[in-house]
Amino acid sequence: MADIAEQDETQQADGKRAARTERAADKLARRIGSFAKEHGGAEGQLAYVGQTGTRIVLVGADGGWGDLMATSQEVAESAAKKSGLTFHDEFDGDFAARVRTGPYEWSRMAGIQVGGPSNPPA
Repeated sequence: MADIAEQDETQQADGKRAARTERAADKLARRIGSFAKEHGGAEGQLAYVGQTGTRIVLVGADGGWGDLMATSQEVAESAAKKSGLTFHDEFDGDFAARVRTGPYEWSRMAGIQVGGPSNPPA
């Protein structure tokens, strides 16, 4: 009897976890879709960053870019699939060349080395 109760609890926990994963993926897919709509289409790339989760990098058809964080690779992959966009395995040179950066990005990337703003303290 105890084994059956434990199985039921495990199944309930797995069901709740799956429901949370799907809700998170649905929310990210909507945000990905909004980005694509705003930028005339988009493509992306998933970058696993460890326990922190997975970064979803988006590049719009107009060169605009942005990123989102998913709590796990599973959530990111589900969101990518639901969004219907093309996702690349790597952020290679051809894909990266589509990104258009402005003065803000250049000054942030340069930081204090060339007189740009420094990164905020942690």
